[in-house]
Amino acid sequence: MTLTPPPSSTRRTLLTAAASLAVASLAPFAARAQAAGTPHAPATGKITLAGWSKPISEITNLLAEPDKGFFKAQGLELVYLPGAGGGDAIRNILSGQADVAFTDPGSFFMALDKGEKLRAIYDIYPQNVFNVVSKKSANITRPADLKGKRIGVYSLASGTRQNLLVMLHQAGLTEADVEIVVTGVLNFAPLLQGQVDATAATDTGLLVGSKRGLTDVNVMQVRDYLNVSSDLFVVRESVYQQKQPLLRAFLKAYRDSAAWMIAQPDEAATLAVKRAIDGTDRNTNLEIIRLRNAASIADGGRALGAFDLASLQRAADAYRALGLIQHPLDVAAAVDATLLPGA
Repeated sequence: MTLTPPPSSTRRTLLTAAASLAVASLAPFAARAQAAGTPHAPATGKITLAGWSKPISEITNLLAEPDKGFFKAQGLELVYLPGAGGGDAIRNILSGQADVAFTDPGSFFMALDKGEKLRAIYDIYPQNVFNVVSKKSANITRPADLKGKRIGVYSLASGTRQNLLVMLHQAGLTEADVEIVVTGVLNFAPLLQGQVDATAATDTGLLVGSKRGLTDVNVMQVRDYLNVSSDLFVVRESVYQQKQPLLRAFLKAYRDSAAWMIAQPDEAATLAVKRAIDGTDRNTNLEIIRLRNAASIADGGRALGAFDLASLQRAADAYRALGLIQHPLDVAAAVDATLLPGA
């Protein structure tokens, strides 16, 4: 990404090495999954996944289900319910409209803080992908510079807002010190048009913005202040207790799909053209998919989906210190890895 300040050479080296190892180790696994992905037996169960977004290219591994059949191979019918942020995904499982939420840790922590009985069952993106972007002319180079500024977020229920609040806290600021403006998902138009001074976004959002004329920008990475997983799969406790076989099959299918996208990014980019609402440009799809593949791979060689409990606990403690949640959380009590493939 030419417009984004590059990660440190150490981080880039680690991610590149991790991605290479993942592709090498997962390619045979993905090939087996692909070969098994087109059975003729009808689905024996339905799983509704509440997403944080519309069907966009970064989740091509899910959107490719009609073509690849990873979930069908596990006896599942996958239904994707679009949303407008991680908070939306949580609300959709709490209301019973979905079985699984594709949500950010902040939204998960906040729901737990309110007494909701939830469990995280899979770490989707162990790398933090959130950022705050501004035009260089605004001279915003550190969190303190955000005071008094108008800042765009995808939605008030999104991880962009939660991660923005984390960054504000680093400068002793709160939400009351800025004006938050809802701009929609992957929307840099208000920043380009001068309607906001900065926008909270993700790495893929910034990539799309750069393709649409966003130049000469400063980027502050949230991971430089609090590096925590970007997204998790979360379920209600009642769903966890009642649907373990379906959830186990769901996680197996999802990991197969993630392994396929890591091993076959070019094929995924081609499928995104017909499956993703933002997938018209294949080259952009490929860049986005590569970013998501890198975010899927944990430092230290953990298997896809495995949790770093210590990191999540530090994040929960930080959210409490920030005043984003009111009660101490025991993350280990709300995380369960026993449904992961091979557990």
